[in-house]
Amino acid sequence: MRLRADIFVAALIRRAQVEGAYAILRRRGAPEAGAIFVRVDRLDGSSALFGPAPQSEIGADGDRLFRRMHDEEWIDNLVVEERLRREMKFDPDLWIVDIEDRKGRDFLTPG
Repeated sequence: MRLRADIFVAALIRRAQVEGAYAILRRRGAPEAGAIFVRVDRLDGSSALFGPAPQSEIGADGDRLFRRMHDEEWIDNLVVEERLRREMKFDPDLWIVDIEDRKGRDFLTPG
């Protein structure tokens, strides 16, 4: 069974904060099943954007999987903002979590 979006986001923010990163909920989406996007800002003008993995990559357990939404490891903050604007036009129920971490950690995978 898949964890509700609101519970997943709350746990992600808490995990990032416990590990010493700054994390905030930037946009609240549909509580049950909204798509979640995570922006990781390294505070040097570059970021990474993670979004939902394609349905074909989701396993039988239904866990949320994420993938980097661009080919490069890090991209300019303005490029990330433009991508998020396009995603919000397409899906007004999406969630956005901003994480600021100089180490560039996304906190999306266990461990």
